[in-house]
Formats: sequence, structure tokens, C-alpha cells
Amino acid sequence: MSTTIVDSERGSRQRLARKIKAYVALTKPRVLELLLVSTVPVMFLAADGLPDPLLVLATVVGGSLSAGSAAAFNMYIDRDIDAHMARTENRPIVTGEIPPRNALVFAWTLAVVSTAWFLLTTNLLTAALSAGAIFFYVVIYTIVLKRRTEQNIVWGGIAGCFPVLIGWAAVTDSLSWSAFILFALVFLWTPPHYWPLSIKYADDYENTDVPMLGATRSGSQVGLQIILYAWATVACSLLLIPVAGMGLVYSVSAVVFGGWFIYESHRLYARTVLELDGDARPRPMRVFHASITYLTLVFVAVAIDPLLPF
Repeated sequence: MSTTIVDSERGSRQRLARKIKAYVALTKPRVLELLLVSTVPVMFLAADGLPDPLLVLATVVGGSLSAGSAAAFNMYIDRDIDAHMARTENRPIVTGEIPPRNALVFAWTLAVVSTAWFLLTTNLLTAALSAGAIFFYVVIYTIVLKRRTEQNIVWGGIAGCFPVLIGWAAVTDSLSWSAFILFALVFLWTPPHYWPLSIKYADDYENTDVPMLGATRSGSQVGLQIILYAWATVACSLLLIPVAGMGLVYSVSAVVFGGWFIYESHRLYARTVLELDGDARPRPMRVFHASITYLTLVFVAVAIDPLLPF
């Protein structure tokens, strides 16, 4: 085989790999990981023990397709502002790796396939919740709220709460107060998780006229809002103890990890106040990463607790 043919085949493989990587990037895989963290543990709680492994796998696959669809729609709609933000300027539609029309077709394909998948492998309620999550994130958040109100992430964050309900419904074909408490937990957690990011990238949001709270209010004002939502999040997590009859593992985890999350929120607020006097610089990404760790640990406790006798 000649060198020219070998080089041509190698180049084709590299282009294919790059294209696949670009389509994977459309699904926002890092966000996807976080969504699945709030789906699988809930299935353990709903099953009061070990859920059917095949059902878990089916739910993870369907949830991945659904969340990937919402992310792809979001990138298609926001491609104009993504091009002017340092955090998003390398997204595949912006760079031209994937044409907008192809991205839109990809998003619709994932939406249809994910809904059909849930219908075939779980139940109608789960499929409806999945479709509702896509609609809420794409229409209510991305199209209606994101460019119009600084409270966008508060209400738009509801879309990120649906995986909790999806996990519960997949197991029980119903919803319960325990599921709604976990839904509220993720809802209250979303603002103190995302607002630190909006503080860090405030200039980007200002340049694109997207009214994220971190770009429209002072650091101390945002810091205070983060504190209030962090307290509300932890309080909500404690409600699950009497309602779902949670045991020692979850109870201790909710208190300890919740206390740490609140501490980090207060620490950010203190540094935003001190910054006014030139004594310190805020470190919003510390809270951003702490919020991810907090939610992960709490939901791991949700999964472990039903497996133990105490």
C-alpha cells in the first residue's frame, strides 16, 4: 500500500474522530454527568434497595439522549452569543466544525429517539417527563427567559430538576413527595451553583447583553443571594429525612456536607464584601466546584441509605 493511500486513510480517520468528538461536545457531556448523578441514586431510593440493573441502564441511556438533545438545541439557539464569550467560543457550531442545520437535525433526532426509547423501555410517565425537560430547557429557559431576566437560571433551572422525577418514575411509574422534595433540592441548589460562574464570566455576559445575576448586580449582592439559596437547599435536604424515612448515612451526610456548602457560600460573600475595601478577591469558582461536590455526595448518600439497616 502506497504512502499516499496510508496518509489518506489516516486523514479520514482523524476527520471522522474529530467530527464524532464535535457531536459529543454538542451534548455538553460534563453537564450530562451531573444530571445522571441526580437520576441513578433516586432509583435506589424509589426501589428501597437495588433497582433492576437493566432498568437503570435503560434510564441512563434515555436520560443521556434527552439531556444531549436539550444541550444541542441550546447551542444551536445560542450560537450568536457563544461566539462572543471566552467560555463558549470553541463550541463546535461557533468554530464551524458542525453547521447549524446539522446541529438542529441532531438535536431533534436525539429528542425523538430519547422519547421513543423511554416509551419502549420504561413507561409513558417517564417519556413524558423526558420530553417536558427538553421543552422546558429549550423553550422556557433558552428562548424565553435567558435573554430577558436576571432570574433566568432560577426558573430555567427547573429543567435540570427533571432527572430526579425521571429516575423515580422509571422505577415506580408514579411520583411521590420524596421525589418532589429531591426535585426542590436540585431547584434550590441550581442558583448557588451557577451564579458563582456568572460572577467569574460577568464581562462575557455584559458583552452579549445576557442578564445573568453575576453581571447585573454587585458581587456582595450576588453573594448574599447565594447564601440564602444555600441555606434553603440544605433545609430542603433535611426534609427528606422524615418524609422518606432516611437513615443515619443520609442524615449525617445532609448535615455535614450541607454545613460545608453553607460555609463556602458565606466565605464567598465575606470575600466579596472585603473586595470593596480592597482587602481580598472573591473566589467564586471555589463555590461552583464545592456545589458540584456537595450535590454528588448528598445523592450518593441517597443511594447508599436504602441499602443499609440503619
